[in-house]
Amino acid sequence: MEEKYLAACEYIKNRTKFRPEVAVILGSGLGDFAERFNNAEHVSYKDIPYFPTSTVEGHAGKFVISENVMCMQGRVHYYEGYKMEDVTFAIRVMHIFGIKKIIITNAAGGVNKSFNPGDLMIITDHINMMGTNPLIGKNIDIFGPRFPDMSEAYNKDLIKIAEKCAAENNIETKKGVYISMTGPSFETPAEIKMASILGADAVGMSTVPEVIVANHCGMKVLGISCITNMAAGVSQKPLCHEEVIETGNAVKSKFAVLIQSILDNII
Repeated sequence: MEEKYLAACEYIKNRTKFRPEVAVILGSGLGDFAERFNNAEHVSYKDIPYFPTSTVEGHAGKFVISENVMCMQGRVHYYEGYKMEDVTFAIRVMHIFGIKKIIITNAAGGVNKSFNPGDLMIITDHINMMGTNPLIGKNIDIFGPRFPDMSEAYNKDLIKIAEKCAAENNIETKKGVYISMTGPSFETPAEIKMASILGADAVGMSTVPEVIVANHCGMKVLGISCITNMAAGVSQKPLCHEEVIETGNAVKSKFAVLIQSILDNII
């Protein structure tokens, strides 16, 4: 596996002159943010050795690399049939590349009844309900220790910066706990009731494996969820992926302002 990560990283390095230390992973419907960088260089996932490719609508499947930021337009998910080592492959490649700070975004369902579609939630912690962990198996010592600490999975300093940037741009944000489930079926009302009892504010099918591996690699992590719909039982209408993409498109200008402001403060 180490050779695969190194080969993928070498391919990317050979196709860009830029060496940013900050990355952004763009979730469903949020990929347009990467198009704002002038003179950026694009590297398609499908061309990178050993790199998994997304099969989901709303995930363009490429790196957009500028002087100061490496953007991932889309990710792969456990529910697509990938192994956890594939789901988190990009994180380890970015670590080798030299990424030190990472903003991980996603589209999520609202569990907290005070939330509304279109809200942006700064993630303060997470609950892993995926039934597995990406660090299971032989530890790869070049990335991190066998038993990494997760007491501050989401960096407190980055959270403060995100809140400051939101206030300065008059963007209302929520804060809360993200719970991850495998998907691809949306959760049942009973599962959402359970998530609420456990303390979750938003639910999704990604992010947590990436955050675990990013922490293992020593990266500082900021997580932001776009609440694209209210979860089953909170909302009485059937759920669909089209609504996720629609809401992502509706909030993309607000999302872009917030992410750009955060980047301006951490680069």
